[in-house]
Amino acid sequence: MIDVLVIGGGIHGAGVAQAAAAAGYRTALVERKTLGHGTSSRSSKLIHGGLRYLESGHFGLVRESLRERKILLRIAPDLVKPVRFYIPVYETTSRPAWQVRAGLGFYAVLGGMGKENRFRSLPRSRWDGLDGLRLQGLQRVFQYWDAATDDLLLTRAVARSAAALGANILEQTEFVSATSDSEGFRVRLRSLEGEREEVCRTLVNAAGPWINRVLERVEPAQRQVGIDLVQGTHLVLQEGPARGIYYTEAITDRRGIFLMPWKGHGLVGTTEKVFDGDPETTAPGQDEVDYLLASVKHYFPGLDATVIDRFAGLRVLLRGQGDLFRRPREMVLLPGAGKPPRLVSMYGGKLTGYRASAQKALKLLRPALPAPAPRADTADLPL
Repeated sequence: MIDVLVIGGGIHGAGVAQAAAAAGYRTALVERKTLGHGTSSRSSKLIHGGLRYLESGHFGLVRESLRERKILLRIAPDLVKPVRFYIPVYETTSRPAWQVRAGLGFYAVLGGMGKENRFRSLPRSRWDGLDGLRLQGLQRVFQYWDAATDDLLLTRAVARSAAALGANILEQTEFVSATSDSEGFRVRLRSLEGEREEVCRTLVNAAGPWINRVLERVEPAQRQVGIDLVQGTHLVLQEGPARGIYYTEAITDRRGIFLMPWKGHGLVGTTEKVFDGDPETTAPGQDEVDYLLASVKHYFPGLDATVIDRFAGLRVLLRGQGDLFRRPREMVLLPGAGKPPRLVSMYGGKLTGYRASAQKALKLLRPALPAPAPRADTADLPL
């Protein structure tokens, strides 16, 4: 019998598989296509605390993310790299320089005041070297540190770590249905070889945009949370900055936009647009392309912004009122019916916090699981 069966091969599913195998549980992960097929290969590639979340008071999320960033910099130095971030403040910027400085100071405090959290105001004598950044109306430039990664490579590395600990990673394997019984679930899976049944004690639903579709295939019926799927588009540009990542404001609605170096080119993102279709059909819209390019050309008028690639991923946000940009980004873990719960669904979450979210999901399931001998601590496993 499988102890923990994970549905979904994105970063959160891979993280749960790694955590469960490290804890000593018999673990399997099923992914309908390939690891990282969805949003886990279409993100902004950032490992960060979420500086902008301070404005909405999500201090716990920022503190946890900064802690996880520190862990990933230590255990995955080939995959997660510290990167300089620049915040230019113009006459028209919605947040004055004192507010940006205060936010960076609080960010450093939440991160523990280590050298990786230091920041500074860049002297005017250095502005000419900022990758052709527009200087007209520029009042201050702040520089701080966060980190970046290749999200697909990170997802695959976490899955390989899970496999090395004994987890069975099954790509091209579709979850068909699950029926609860007294000991767990009888699960139907479909692969190239046909359908088969597996028996597991617990289920983790880490299916991302497909999360509620998975729940609809579980008997008896399980509670769901209403969600909005929010499309985020990114463009790969012919040319990108060399000195680091620039965090600017979109010239139309003042949302935060990142421009970063990416594999010898540039990467700019992201947008936030409610998506109502089949998650498989998500694709950048021309309005999103124009929105991003307008800001790039405004702040970096000399940059070759020829678009050489474009992609879009889907965020899962709890349905609610108000500006999408200010909606909470915390992972929401929804236990299934019964006590103790034998199913946990993972709504939302951030790339940076995948490891912490996996630990929380396992904690909810632990009362329904045996007590094996742990094999490792994911905070120390090198990736």
